[in-house]
Amino acid sequence: MQYRKLGNSDLNVSVIALGTWQLTDTGYWGEGGKPAEAVRAALDHGIRFFDGAEDYSKGEAEQALGRALGGDRDKAVIATKVSPNHLKPEDVVTACEGSLKQLGTDVIDLYQVHWPNWKVPFADTYGALLRLREQGKIREIGISNFGPRDIEDWMQAGTAVSNQICYNLLFRAVEFEIVPACERHDLGILAYSPLMQGILSGRWKTIEDIPVPRRRTRHFADRRRGAHHGREGYEAATLKALQALEAAARDAGESMADLAMAWLLHQPGVASILVGGRKPDQVARNARAADITLDTSILQQLDALSTPLKDALGPNADPWNAGEAARIR
Repeated sequence: MQYRKLGNSDLNVSVIALGTWQLTDTGYWGEGGKPAEAVRAALDHGIRFFDGAEDYSKGEAEQALGRALGGDRDKAVIATKVSPNHLKPEDVVTACEGSLKQLGTDVIDLYQVHWPNWKVPFADTYGALLRLREQGKIREIGISNFGPRDIEDWMQAGTAVSNQICYNLLFRAVEFEIVPACERHDLGILAYSPLMQGILSGRWKTIEDIPVPRRRTRHFADRRRGAHHGREGYEAATLKALQALEAAARDAGESMADLAMAWLLHQPGVASILVGGRKPDQVARNARAADITLDTSILQQLDALSTPLKDALGPNADPWNAGEAARIR
């Protein structure tokens, strides 16, 4: 496993992180998860970075992580997130106290604003986070789902060490404006949905094969159940990119999932990729990507294969909403 410094902080994070939403949300991810065994497998394979949020399974994900780490808390860098409806100063404090209790720890290593709330001044939220840091309840402050405008506004109000954002070979919107903004402010990029919720694993060969809950992004037609972006989507371009990427992976002798994760780790500004894993074998497979080195030719090939879809989707970094409804600005 490799480790990288997170932004301008003193935190060293494993380049593969275990995302904890999948540990407990059986409604979305299905039954059969083994939270304690998955966390143990992560530690055994050098994964020291764990990411969650207060609203994942209504706190159950934080509880599961805390129980699973137990006496190994000191081996982990724990990140969690405060919800956008809890960004008033008094609510930030209450939410943090709740997460500390759920996690069974006295300090959160990275406390992130899950989504911006444009009705609450950033300075008010940052002031509360700063006080929590001064009290020793959190170590570092991060943001999540912040676009270029909000990054600039946040950095006028305070500081942060990271920005967590959706980023994968099928969704490269961050490259237009967000990556440059993160580089200007020394924000480490934490890439969530690196496999686009499993679509980049190669499990599904047609659009119809993809489970309904995972067909809500702007890649898919708005007529799809659950989608509400009001656009035609880019299904043909998405399927073409998938097929081309799968062929490239075969030629490289790698699985498409491993290739997609390794590609992310070669991108500028990326400190860690957040990969869900519900079972020990899944975690072990994901950890392998940290050891894959891609040469310039394969990186150029993957760039060329995914650029048409990148250009079609454009710089809007909200995977689910278009136009004025976009939540990332």
